Amino acid sequence: MIGIVGLGQMGGAMLRRLRAEGQGVQGFDLDPALREAARAAGAIACATPAGVAAPLVILSLPHAGAVGAVLAALLPHMPQGAVIADTSTIEPGQARGFAARCDAAGVAYLDTPVSGGPAGAAAGQLAIMVGGSAAALERARPLLLLLAARIVHVGESGAGQVAKLANNLLVATHLAAAAEALRMADRAGVSPEAILPVINAASGRSAATEVNWPRWISSGSFDSGFTAGLMRKDVRLALALAEEVGAGLSVCGAAAAAWEGSDVPDVAEFNRVAAGIFGG
Repeated sequence: MIGIVGLGQMGGAMLRRLRAEGQGVQGFDLDPALREAARAAGAIACATPAGVAAPLVILSLPHAGAVGAVLAALLPHMPQGAVIADTSTIEPGQARGFAARCDAAGVAYLDTPVSGGPAGAAAGQLAIMVGGSAAALERARPLLLLLAARIVHVGESGAGQVAKLANNLLVATHLAAAAEALRMADRAGVSPEAILPVINAASGRSAATEVNWPRWISSGSFDSGFTAGLMRKDVRLALALAEEVGAGLSVCGAAAAAWEGSDVPDVAEFNRVAAGIFGG
């Protein structure tokens, strides 16, 4: 049995993937509709976080405050030697503190933020970046491999979060940079549709040009499953980390400012921000 706390787009996709792989899953979310969706997918819908206690529990939560509250409710009910894999994106220092709390309770805590979005979770193609005990990761690896195409043990507790913040800072920067380059080409008479195949066959390519633009921006759907609000949160966390460690961000900082300055509502999908930069 696997427990999942947080059944939104990512947590719900992971739950359905695990069910499709024949795994027993018990899940909790504050939203009754999401608990009902979990039940409809064949999982056990729990009334409290404590109900999901299992040898492996996956967290998919919006911020460190939510993680802390769930751990307070969950840890007294977890079996000794169990593993909590926290796929939330939070501050590295918070992840280290959570690891210490769990260790004191006889439970291993891994910070396991992911890349690939709900579609990657549904297909079992996530990339998981792991901070924490290598031994705990090996205990959890067989089940995590049902969700992931690649699992990278980055280092000790917090290292997975550092990797995720660096990754998402690059995503935000690549989208802003691609928007500016494509705008330049468009104004010079070469449309994005004409130039993207060239860029994607050359050295300027990135996930922004290979995935985001063709799938969610050029198509006009903007529905990547990752909101502008979540990207802004991750960028802010990355900027705070850079300030904490004294790392200047002249290039990425300018991209972060473009995201902060966008007038696109937080509920809009994050690719719409790049489209707004393109149109500016």
